[in-house]
Amino acid sequence: MAVPDPVGRPSILRRLASMFYEALLLLGVLAVLLVLPHALLGAFGHGVLHPVIGWAHCFIVLLIYFLWFWSNGGQTLAMKTWRIRLVTRDGLAVRPAQAFVRFLMCWPSLVFLGAGILWALVDRDRLFLHDRLAGTQLVMT
Repeated sequence: MAVPDPVGRPSILRRLASMFYEALLLLGVLAVLLVLPHALLGAFGHGVLHPVIGWAHCFIVLLIYFLWFWSNGGQTLAMKTWRIRLVTRDGLAVRPAQAFVRFLMCWPSLVFLGAGILWALVDRDRLFLHDRLAGTQLVMT
């Protein structure tokens, strides 16, 4: 059994479970806000958009989703379910600029074989690398 963190941080397993659940929820969000509009444009416009436009659209949808939730209450839908909140290192609400930095830093953390996630195993505060760089932390609610 995992020993609870005295600061009230969620365990790495809990954070990973929340990330997995977030990915499932985002499939639905992206299906509605990404796939459906592109399918309709393809059906009625008889063409396919350039892949760069599709990736940019996906990036913008995800950016708006995370910035909105992290800046307004500090919790996405999955984070609410797993009782996790994003706050600053001082325990305050996350500013939009910090949420933006965290979002940008999440991508290398995930893309480079999860190196930023594995960073939590050696970090003295058990923070993901993108949290360390953005000045944020995840806490239990």
